[in-house]
Amino acid sequence: MSNPFIEDDGPQPPKVLKAPVEIVANLRQLQQHHDPLVITFHERSQRFQSYLIEVDRDKNRLILDEMIPNDAERYLQNGEPFRIEAFHEGVRVAWECLQPVQIAEHQGARCYFSPMPEAVHYHQRRNAFRAPLKQSDQVRIELAGDKLRSPVQGLLLDISATGCKLRLPGNVASSLHSGQVYERFTAQLPFGAMTTAVELRHVQYEEKLDTTFAGVRFHRMSGLEQRQVERFVYQLQREARRFDSDGLF
Repeated sequence: MSNPFIEDDGPQPPKVLKAPVEIVANLRQLQQHHDPLVITFHERSQRFQSYLIEVDRDKNRLILDEMIPNDAERYLQNGEPFRIEAFHEGVRVAWECLQPVQIAEHQGARCYFSPMPEAVHYHQRRNAFRAPLKQSDQVRIELAGDKLRSPVQGLLLDISATGCKLRLPGNVASSLHSGQVYERFTAQLPFGAMTTAVELRHVQYEEKLDTTFAGVRFHRMSGLEQRQVERFVYQLQREARRFDSDGLF
């Protein structure tokens, strides 16, 4: 039987994305999943953190959140070029900003307007294709087990054949522990609920969003559960390809 994931199975060589539709799609993933951006200025060793607030294709620009620590603003005012690097579930996404950015405010908070990059370095190092979910395709999840006093509920952000990323409201990071196996993870997939055990790989609370993000790996899945997950990932993969194809015309 053919494997629908075979072309995505295994690490991929680095690529340079130059098509605007590909660049926008990958940057929007970083924005929607609130993946931290690591920023370094040329010839400086200090590292700064920011987030993508908005990917504005119409105005051909990005809106970056205030950089931390705020020493970065001195370098921005000097017009110094910088490099941005982010990781989204095993995929490294990086680009350079060689043009000056505009220091401004967005919804009452400090931000920076940066030109849309003309090229983005993309390196998938994960073993399985990971499909992001659109906001219109929300899948509710519940995490429960003997090590939890009460179940934790949230939303699925993305999923692969081997694991997924979760968005959990509030600060629940202190009650979750990396490496712990939780016996009852339930996802309300479009064609029915799927329940399996998961191992927590990482957990991070983002204070500005009052949201906890967690990554889990499926643990000792049955054949039925594996087929449910693969069916859902394949469905998302087909939809993503159709969307990308439509966006080119």
